[in-house]
Amino acid sequence: MTDWPQIRPAGLDGLLVSFGDRLSEPANRAALAFRAAVEGSGWPAVQECSTSLVSTYLRFDPLAETPQALHDDVQTLLTSRNWYDAALPDGRRLWRIPTVYGTEMAPQLDEAAQEAGLSARDAIEHLSQTRVRVQTIGFAPGQPYLGELPEAWNIPRQTALTDSVPVGALTVAIRQLVLFSVSTPTGWRHVGQTAMRLFRPESDTPFILRPGDEVLFPQVTPEELENMRTDADGGARAEVLE
Repeated sequence: MTDWPQIRPAGLDGLLVSFGDRLSEPANRAALAFRAAVEGSGWPAVQECSTSLVSTYLRFDPLAETPQALHDDVQTLLTSRNWYDAALPDGRRLWRIPTVYGTEMAPQLDEAAQEAGLSARDAIEHLSQTRVRVQTIGFAPGQPYLGELPEAWNIPRQTALTDSVPVGALTVAIRQLVLFSVSTPTGWRHVGQTAMRLFRPESDTPFILRPGDEVLFPQVTPEELENMRTDADGGARAEVLE
């Protein structure tokens, strides 16, 4: 990682701090930890701070501080520690989200398992027992990209789109899971189904999952999941990580 991190301008009022050119656990950790440090710094010119998979974005008021001055502040913070092994932010949670694997509710489990060189049973074991991190929120409101899965799950996206997956669909590709917050076409294979409603525009906290949270997707039966649909969180439960 000798060429990283890098600071680049993003428009007239933004800086992008990137910790790599591809997803890795250290680069994602660095982006999350650096964002927390920026938010904790109290820099008055910074109006917004967010993360992608491997980068931290800062939007600032150019009338309050020049781009060069903010660049210098960011550079000083970057050199203050090794962000690739920094502690993850406080306040993260571990979510357990009940999931049906396969059946008519998630019809591409067998296909995805075959791509990964696994039996359906082994695929369910991997997906239901691997603890994954919310690496970023993107594509749709409140929608998480989660990872990383074992190397066997470095499978490609489909070459054609599935017409639509429902809200709460759990999909897989390239060692990541995506839990859909909206119904939409996708090239990711639909392997699980939850009753989790991730985007709640009527709430003071419309996005339920946050970058840095961790998630397990324990297996339940279709009947159990249907009984959970009356619960606001679809049977999901969270605990604060120490």
